[in-house]
Amino acid sequence: MKKRLVSFGERDLSSVFVHIGTASESDLEEILALQKLAYIGEAEIYNDFSIPPLQQTLEEIRKEYDEKTFFKAVASGRIVGSVRANVTDGTCFIGKLIVHPDYQNCGIGTALMKHVEDHFEGCERYELFTGHRSEKNLYLYQKLGYGIFRKEKATENLEFVYLEKYGNGGKAAHDTVRQKDS
Repeated sequence: MKKRLVSFGERDLSSVFVHIGTASESDLEEILALQKLAYIGEAEIYNDFSIPPLQQTLEEIRKEYDEKTFFKAVASGRIVGSVRANVTDGTCFIGKLIVHPDYQNCGIGTALMKHVEDHFEGCERYELFTGHRSEKNLYLYQKLGYGIFRKEKATENLEFVYLEKYGNGGKAAHDTVRQKDS
């Protein structure tokens, strides 16, 4: 899947094409480097540079690769985005959506999320989580139709926000609750 990016701010990316596809094991080192770069912003939000995405090793990501499907976004010959997912009991669990800081807010995260949903289109449900202060992430996921269904305190400064979206036209529990409250 190729996508043309639009101009954004002072960066003219209108001539840059992004290819979204399945990552191979040989991409893992580049994805891990991108992950560490992309998660610096999250670490700054929470003032915690010990978060797992920054600590993950090449050996650990290789093990994760054996258990999940990794996708990548490639522009100008380099990986500028990635996401991973796996399916258990009809639910697609999506994790570590990352985009290079120079390419953020250009539609790559949205394209990667849609690619995951298309790849796992038979799933009854999609689930992911992010931190409670990660406003850009929460905005993106809610824009894509995900709704908050649970919050869980991880540390004194971090609460995980779990979001879900139902496939095949299903209704999420949080949608039903909202309709009853209206």
